[in-house]
Amino acid sequence: MSAVDLTVVVPAYNEERRLGPTLETISAYLSAPDSHWTDWELIVVDDGSTDRTREIADAVAARDHRIRVLRLGRNRGKGHALRAGVLASYGRRVLVTDADLAAPITELERLSKALTDGHSAAIGSRATDGATIERHQHRIRELLGRGGNFLIRGVAVPGIRDTQCGFKLFDGEHARAAFAASRLSGWGIDVEILQYFRRQGWPVAEIPVRWAHQPGSKVRPLDYARVLAELSRLTARKPFHRPAAALRALRGADLAVIALFLLASTLLYAGRWADPGGRYLVDSMQDQNQWEWFFAVTADNVARFDNPLYTTLQGYPDGVNLMANTAMLGLSIPFAPVTWTFGPAVTLNLVMTLGLAATAVGWYWLLVRRFTAHRGAAATGAALATFAPPMISHANAHPNFVVLFMMPLIVDRALRLCEGRRVVRDGIVLGLMATYQIFLGEEPLLLAAMGMLLFAAGYGLARRDVARAVWRPLGRGLLIALAVCLPLVAFPLSWQFFGPQSYTHVVHGDNTGNSPLALLSFAERSLAGDAANAAALSANPTEQNAFYGWPLLTLTTAIVIVLWRRTAVKALAFTAFAAAALSLGIRVPVPFTDLALPGPWNLLASAPLFESVIESRVAMICAPVLGILLALALDAARTAEGAVRHAVPAAAVAALLPLFPLPLKAVDRAPVPAFIADGNWREYVDTANGESLVPVPLPDPAVAEPLHWQTTAGLGFRLPGGYFNGPYGPDRIGVYGSAPRWTSNMLRDVRYSGKVPEIGDAWREQARRDLDFWRAGAVVVAPQPGAGALRQALEQLLGHPGKWRDGVWLWDLPPRN
Repeated sequence: MSAVDLTVVVPAYNEERRLGPTLETISAYLSAPDSHWTDWELIVVDDGSTDRTREIADAVAARDHRIRVLRLGRNRGKGHALRAGVLASYGRRVLVTDADLAAPITELERLSKALTDGHSAAIGSRATDGATIERHQHRIRELLGRGGNFLIRGVAVPGIRDTQCGFKLFDGEHARAAFAASRLSGWGIDVEILQYFRRQGWPVAEIPVRWAHQPGSKVRPLDYARVLAELSRLTARKPFHRPAAALRALRGADLAVIALFLLASTLLYAGRWADPGGRYLVDSMQDQNQWEWFFAVTADNVARFDNPLYTTLQGYPDGVNLMANTAMLGLSIPFAPVTWTFGPAVTLNLVMTLGLAATAVGWYWLLVRRFTAHRGAAATGAALATFAPPMISHANAHPNFVVLFMMPLIVDRALRLCEGRRVVRDGIVLGLMATYQIFLGEEPLLLAAMGMLLFAAGYGLARRDVARAVWRPLGRGLLIALAVCLPLVAFPLSWQFFGPQSYTHVVHGDNTGNSPLALLSFAERSLAGDAANAAALSANPTEQNAFYGWPLLTLTTAIVIVLWRRTAVKALAFTAFAAAALSLGIRVPVPFTDLALPGPWNLLASAPLFESVIESRVAMICAPVLGILLALALDAARTAEGAVRHAVPAAAVAALLPLFPLPLKAVDRAPVPAFIADGNWREYVDTANGESLVPVPLPDPAVAEPLHWQTTAGLGFRLPGGYFNGPYGPDRIGVYGSAPRWTSNMLRDVRYSGKVPEIGDAWREQARRDLDFWRAGAVVVAPQPGAGALRQALEQLLGHPGKWRDGVWLWDLPPRN
């Protein structure tokens, strides 16, 4: 069913005497020739009536297809009935009214005007100036009602004088979100919903209405005491949503979820925690060496009060632009004391373990705050967003794609801007958040911006009225955020793009997009994973950027179909589909054929910044989107009747179980040669005179173990070559590692081929020039495949044999002038 302008929800319990006339009155009013409500629906929620209520409702509905009857199995209270009715609605605006129609349906126009003026809800009130009481309740009942309402206002919603009048109009999307997050099943539902609107910053107007007491009211004097009792329970378990009150508002369930996320993250890295310095994540290839080096060199720069944006310890003598690399200064600087005390291996393990857990907590917080207060649904969605197969793949090697705890905070702050309440404050905070995220990882921030832009586009297409209402505060807030962020990052970014060893963009190959089959398959570290199949569909174990599996995608499709009436679901579905399509790259292979079609990434491939993105990573946007959709489905299932209530959780288990992450593979680390570990290198390398140590082959993205030697040696010597991003050629295109030289290329070829070319005087002269360029004090070869050929090549290049010293073959070079 498509959206309608208005939904009227009428809860009914044993209303056989009043329901028929009420439905006829509402239907006649909305169908009148002069009514502007041309597109409407009326939902009667039979809350387990034992009289003829259902029969009467069915008879009226049979005469008008716009009237629907929702039958609940047993009486559970007004709150439960309203929740079921609102969640079944399709209206852009939703009116909830009691079956007695004490406030006439004609008062709808007063409330509608308030929403047109920008409010998210308008509640009918008998206690504000302008209200008309045409027929009063019994004096005692009225006094009890006023006293109860006074207590409710003081406890729950100060400023609202009449919370219990059964005539309220809501923005449809906000109403469905609020009722989905509600927990009360009794009369306290009205206050709970108003509390939710107030916490979200959605403006509520209290509108005076005409009201007349109707005989047969279901409200009893003691019901006000029951409302207060319900509210006391609600207050005790209120979700945390303000940082200042977070610890006070944490529930036991929240603490349990946080503990589970920390345990899951720790178990994932269990193979390294037994001995962080002596264990290596084999699927990280050389990235663990690189990241430990980043943390070590940053801590060293901090200790020496050196520039944290640059170093010559690697890539000597040109050096490394650390801002143009993923050095994560936002954590490597604060964690410098940990690195000084325990070493970079412990720091890296700690950052990745705590960062992954913090990311899960962040998504959990956002889900509780914005989508569902049900802890189980929120925890499940957050777990999928954080421990999805692409995240586990990057957990091997890329903390910048694992430590994403700022992303939920940034998303929430952007949504606050849309509300338009405190645009200046929220814009400033968003600018500071973006600034910090730049020092954690720029590419994840770019992908997050893409995801939010896709969501905004999808939401705007579905709700143009909302788009028109929010673009001004959102645009103003984003300008404020830029005004805050840009001055703070101007110097680091200018260093990144124009400083020493800066580059224009990184070349990743002709096409690094996902195969369509990768979206349906299972990653290597998933419970149902197939290592050979995953390897065939990805660049390497650290870049398995899709692999959500066909069961989860099937379930998600079903969720979108069932919950399609929700605008947020439409926007999320658009975001996931667009991100998955973009991740296919510039050429999309047609499975099981040799054909390839032009991909949508062609639209962005040459754009600044996007030209350096590995397009398969765009599929990572789908992880939190799928997590949110799953949480919404689980939350909706709680209020469903019959088998659906249990079928959705069962389907979620069936879809998620194949994706269950296995602990990352860790192996014993190759020992550092005693020549390095014992400091004997100092006899041969005059660091005061600017000499470097040259391992053969020179360190590069394929062989970066010498970076571990360097950190073990306390960064005491410089290394030519290395594993980082730097410029190459006159166009300064980014490449992995140092710009190659003749000698480094030749020695690399010898190492992999095992063959030594015929070396003449010209080649010896070139080697001398290269060694001079590197200011080499000593050349070493550690035991490795091809070591014999390397020794033979070096003997011919240097004119004398090496000597065995403390675990390496050593060539001592003459002192440098």
